[in-house]
Amino acid sequence: MVNVLFFASLRETLGVGQMSHQLGQPVTAGELLEQLKGQGAEWDKALKGQLLCSINQDVVPLDAVVSDGDEVAFFPPVTGG
Repeated sequence: MVNVLFFASLRETLGVGQMSHQLGQPVTAGELLEQLKGQGAEWDKALKGQLLCSINQDVVPLDAVVSDGDEVAFFPPVTGG
């Protein structure tokens, strides 16, 4: 089981800031993202595009491995102005 966090516009669009997700085996962050997209059209739309990911509060690429007990966060890129 992993704890998945959503920040900024993702949290607003999905209506959830945190959820638990059962892993059958270790997966990459990108594979986890694909699993989450499978929860419906709204999830697929919200989780498309360029997203940043962190595992246990370290920003990582989407090919980083996620294991049981990890905290995984997805968030849109930060923009300035």
